[in-house]
Amino acid sequence: MSSPIPVITIDGPSGVGKGTLAQFLTNETGFHLLDSGAIYRALAFGAVKHFLALDDVTGLASLAKTLPVEFVATQILYEGEDITVQVRTEEVAGVASTIAAIPEVRAALMARQKAFAIQPGLIADGRDMGTVVFPNADIKFYLTASAVIRAKRRVKQLKTQGVSANITQITKDIEARDERDLNRKTAPLKPAKDAIVIDTSHLEIKAVCEKAIALIREKVLTI
Repeated sequence: MSSPIPVITIDGPSGVGKGTLAQFLTNETGFHLLDSGAIYRALAFGAVKHFLALDDVTGLASLAKTLPVEFVATQILYEGEDITVQVRTEEVAGVASTIAAIPEVRAALMARQKAFAIQPGLIADGRDMGTVVFPNADIKFYLTASAVIRAKRRVKQLKTQGVSANITQITKDIEARDERDLNRKTAPLKPAKDAIVIDTSHLEIKAVCEKAIALIREKVLTI
């Protein structure tokens, strides 16, 4: 059973093209965009800013419930401060992956994520969008790619930002994050049973986008 408001989910690990696909689909459909990873990264930023220990479950869950984050166009604001660049660092990503494994934190952010589903529809980008947050989504995509390919993409991205990076270390970080995400007890990273799985290791992102929008036009936009 699909949701009354059209919802398209895009799940998968980092570096597989989820963000690019989500933005493309948002532009093509006019739907709203939920970048759930940005919410967890903003929470990680807040945890570091407020000196919360990563095992302080009560403190982290409390912060999650009242998280002072706003999304304005392409900016991520925390207490009014633009943290768009800061939340994209490997350090923040590592913290976000760690606290995302805490059930109380995920529960605290659930309602906030569901609230993004408003007319005319939603493109939800994350790791458990199709399995937990929006299990009745109209179409579910799951993108994947090898850790080495994803590390190369990340290094290339960092270089364009003028940041030097060690591909060996980046690969190790990605593999460690995957291990946490795949094996956490609450909402582990995995494709939904009815997800369309796309391996982007050797695919141009343009081809992925074209395949996805064709399916959406066939199954959702014609309703």
